[in-house]
Amino acid sequence: MAWDLRSNMDDELERAVDTSAVPVDRVKELFPAYPFDRHQPIVTAGAVRDGGFDPKAAAKASEAETRSTVSSRALAEVSRTLRAVPSPLGTAGADHAGIGSNSWVVGGAHTDTGKPLLANDPHLGPRIPSIWYQAGLHCRVKSAACPYDVVGYTFSGLPGVVIGHNDRVAWGFTNLGPDVTDLYLERTKGETYEAKGEWLPMETRTEEIKVAGHPSEKLTVRSTKHGPIISGVLASAGDALPGAAGNAGEPVSGAKAGETGKLPAAGHDVEVALRWTALDPGRTADALLLLDTATNFDQFRKAASYFEAPAQNMIYADIDGNIGYQAPGRIPVRSKGDGQWPAKGWTGDQEWTGFIPFEELPMAYNPPEGFIATANNAAIGPSYSRFLTSDWSYGYRSQRIVDRIEQATAKGKVSVATMRDIQMDSSNTLAPVLVPYLLRAGIPLDGGGEIKDMLAAWDFGQSRESSGAAYFNAVWSHLLRRTFDDELPEGGHAGGGDRWYEVVRTLLDKPGDPWWDDVRTKDKVETRDDMLRAAMTDAAKELRAGLGDLPADWHWGDLHTLELTNETFGTSGIGPIEWLFNRGPLKLAGGKDAVDATGWDATEGYEVNWVPSMRMVVDLADLDRSRWANLTGASGHAFHANYDDQAPIWADGDSTPMRQTEPAVRKDAVNTLTLTP
Repeated sequence: MAWDLRSNMDDELERAVDTSAVPVDRVKELFPAYPFDRHQPIVTAGAVRDGGFDPKAAAKASEAETRSTVSSRALAEVSRTLRAVPSPLGTAGADHAGIGSNSWVVGGAHTDTGKPLLANDPHLGPRIPSIWYQAGLHCRVKSAACPYDVVGYTFSGLPGVVIGHNDRVAWGFTNLGPDVTDLYLERTKGETYEAKGEWLPMETRTEEIKVAGHPSEKLTVRSTKHGPIISGVLASAGDALPGAAGNAGEPVSGAKAGETGKLPAAGHDVEVALRWTALDPGRTADALLLLDTATNFDQFRKAASYFEAPAQNMIYADIDGNIGYQAPGRIPVRSKGDGQWPAKGWTGDQEWTGFIPFEELPMAYNPPEGFIATANNAAIGPSYSRFLTSDWSYGYRSQRIVDRIEQATAKGKVSVATMRDIQMDSSNTLAPVLVPYLLRAGIPLDGGGEIKDMLAAWDFGQSRESSGAAYFNAVWSHLLRRTFDDELPEGGHAGGGDRWYEVVRTLLDKPGDPWWDDVRTKDKVETRDDMLRAAMTDAAKELRAGLGDLPADWHWGDLHTLELTNETFGTSGIGPIEWLFNRGPLKLAGGKDAVDATGWDATEGYEVNWVPSMRMVVDLADLDRSRWANLTGASGHAFHANYDDQAPIWADGDSTPMRQTEPAVRKDAVNTLTLTP
């Protein structure tokens, strides 16, 4: 999980790759600052005082940020290597910028029961069997020797419950996304590397991977003081390394690297090492067992203090009516720089000097708003004195959740049904900004009046039946390709998530910005409206060819489909076997940065490549009234009725009872398995 939720490493790589094609200043335009003026952070008040975070303290001015510039083309090969690494959570090939989650908790003052309600839906790659297993762990008599009375989601083979509730408290996670990975360019000679003018021996070890029916595979791991060398991890990783480039000032020969991934320079090679907190021993498993037995916020925070990787936004509620939030994790303190760009490892200028003390990390307890919402947005405002990251999700999902909660509380009280309805909110939050520009630009094709009327009447929702969503998302995909593919290298093409929302939002007010111009057309300089009209024309042609001539027949769910692929036999290449083990396609609502976050990659197509891997709403007034739904089912056997029985429930936004007490569980039980020692 820590690998799949590895924070901003992909952004760091993308910046470096982009600099091989466009100047650094223009690359920075593609990574805009978080819009704090429009999208509020999770923790809205507080500051570090006297060695601890005080949620009531007034904030001071933030520390100055510094950035370093680095080599780029070498990093392109690292990016290819990392994309090839297998994904334990099924996110291989997905746009990691979208891997996140939603969670929020509403205090009892705003609910119809007078007690908190807590919702959570982690976003991961789709897979069958599901990554999650629904379980209850109940001691017949709770005691110090047997302290568990907990229900929720766990992983196969993992003791305890990861997300859920016990008989007193409930909790949920979203990815905090702090910058806990740094890439270091290393000057190397054979099995030595340079550090502050000295050449030091690398640490090496051999890993043996046993393969059934075949000889074992042996992998030599070479490490500097920063961590393992990753630029030549796979046999194909060094094939395309051309020569050093970028801003590190390394004079390289221009020769291609060999299979080792070494990049020839003047008298030495250049390789890339990874510094990552998850490579150090940690205590996250201890945190989960402590969460399972927590009875109050102090015990919840103690459990959180052990949660090191991957760092999560942890929300809290209890049966006494309290709500809270804690940011945990081992988050590095750097001597210089902010980790946005790979560092020159040989200088020693940008080293990790320690970790932010847990006591100084942001937290909240019964905040005055009466609710807490997290969706991978900024954990706290820019005045916070410690550096967590600058690569947050941009807050489109989180702000939509905040808006929906505030709308609901303005009308009355929030119920379990309200929470479930918010989870299924499919609104495209860029559309209210972009659609008016599209309508003003004009739709330059036959039948454009019908399309214009459809777009003007669209409510920005992305239901399965929506024609407006189908057309808008097709326009968005083509707009990104037309605007950016002419200048950005393959590894930097626009995936379409909320970072690109923010980039395009800024460009819309600059009709003559160079990004709008297609540099491949030598006799013309395109402007914003040229690109908008071209994208609308492209989208209409695509949908007419694929879905029919009539816009009324264009449905988002016909494009936005989910294939559930079995992790073992699902890609066997044997048709009957795949038919037995795979499921789908499911037609889905939602979108990449909707609250109903069914992700897709604009560089690949409209098919879903990451999802709310489960959904849960916990009612702290009566835990037996809580609701949940898994992506697929509780069985890993393809011929079992529970292999995929929850998939249609999940796809429709429905749920099933999440029972806690023994009488409720026994009443609902259909089958009972008794294990006798």
